[in-house]
Amino acid sequence: MKLELLSASNFLVHLVRLARRNVPESQLQKFHECLIEVLRRRYRDHWFPEKPFKGSGFRCIRINGKFDQLIGSAGEAAGLSSKFLHSIFPSELTLWIDPLEVSYRIGENGSICVLYEHKDGVTEPWRPTHLPHSKPTSSSSSTNSSTQNNNRNRGVIVSSDVVGSPANCKDSLALSGLILDGKSVSIEQLAAFVSS
Repeated sequence: MKLELLSASNFLVHLVRLARRNVPESQLQKFHECLIEVLRRRYRDHWFPEKPFKGSGFRCIRINGKFDQLIGSAGEAAGLSSKFLHSIFPSELTLWIDPLEVSYRIGENGSICVLYEHKDGVTEPWRPTHLPHSKPTSSSSSTNSSTQNNNRNRGVIVSSDVVGSPANCKDSLALSGLILDGKSVSIEQLAAFVSS
């Protein structure tokens, strides 16, 4: 559960950073810690590594006009109001935090992108690539067949071995110009691209 919660928390804090609202780094770190604790408590009895999609709806973080209470309570504990956080997160965001995989979708019709996927030898959570503490991750086109089937059932775009096609969501964003020289664009630009 540790790597999944770290990946999800890293992603949510990254979205706050992308909003460029000058939130102090110490407050972002506190928000990160509060997110992990709130999620850990909520998922403690709803975590089934042997059946990763059991309880997926319960563990899903959803913003669709209404702001998810888990994010709000973690924000309040870190001194960030729910109203402030709601104003900077995408209006449509779904984040699935499941054993062995963390994925998200921005927009109702956006592609589902995998942030973290358990693989042998993977000991680090997802981190934004442009932060100084992050380590580069390698894009692998090999995915086990059960993950591919589960992803197809959810509507996830699974990368193919076609030459010239992006290997993952991050690569497709880089090719479209939304990630340039390690700098990301605004949430609004990202949401517009994903939902197109």
